Parts: sequence; C-alpha cells; structure tokens
Amino acid sequence: MQIEENRVATLNYTLKDDQGNIIDRAEDGSFAYLHGAANIIPGLEQALLGKSAGDEFSIRIEPALGYGERNDSMTQVVPSEMFETDDKIEIGMQFHAESPDGQPLSVTVVKITDDEITVDGNHPLAGTNLNFDVKVLEIREASQEELEHGHVHGAGGHQH
Repeated sequence: MQIEENRVATLNYTLKDDQGNIIDRAEDGSFAYLHGAANIIPGLEQALLGKSAGDEFSIRIEPALGYGERNDSMTQVVPSEMFETDDKIEIGMQFHAESPDGQPLSVTVVKITDDEITVDGNHPLAGTNLNFDVKVLEIREASQEELEHGHVHGAGGHQH
C-alpha cells in the first residue's frame, strides 16, 4: 500500500536545521498523520506521496514549503501593561493574541525592556530550512471517524 490521500501513515523521523542541530524527533512509531488533511507541512506531505512501508529517505524542505519565510512585520513592540498576567514575563514565553484581521495567533516574547515587550508572531521555524530523515513504518486506510475529524485517532494520533 502507498501513501495517498485519506490514508494514515506512521513514521519515524529526525528533523535538523542546516547546522545539523536536531529540532525534533519521532521514534518508535509515535507519529501518525492523515495524508491530504494538511496535518503536516506541505513539503513533507508532497515528499511522502507514493511512498510505501519500509521506505527511507532524506529531504531538505525550504521555508516556502515549511513554516514560511520570516515576516518582519509580524514583530511588534507593545507596552508591558498589555500583558495581563501575574507571572513574570520572560524571553521565550508564548502567548495567544489576535492578528489584525481577527485570526488567532501565537506570539513569542523576544525582547523585554522596562516598559515594553517585543513579540514575534512568526512560527519559531519560519525562515528555516528543514532537513528530514524519514522512515515510513506503516500505511493504512483512515477510519470514517478520522476522515470526518480530519486527523488520526489512537496510537501516534489524537486522543478523544
């Protein structure tokens, strides 16, 4: 069986940046996704199309097919009083915000001064080349419930 739309694929992978630093890793069949449901980045989904159980490959995915290019307009300096929290704000903390068009957005604190906080709405991997080493472990037909929900259930997937 090959990976195609509406099939569930279980993978092992290691993700590295261009310097060889490991960014993420899934081992022992701990990662499963529903092909064609936009559950993974476009470049990896395209590379997996047509693969079979046992296939192993490496691929470099550029930002346009990963998490996008960095967009400097998504970095903003805001007054610290806009943060309604009792916790001390620290660099690297993430908060939920709203984009100018009303869409939910996660922002990361990247700089703090006495009365201002700089946040970045870019995905942390925006602008980064993604280097995957992948092994396809298993492929199966998706259940009707998985198709309706748009994601994998059970091992390696979403738990309801």
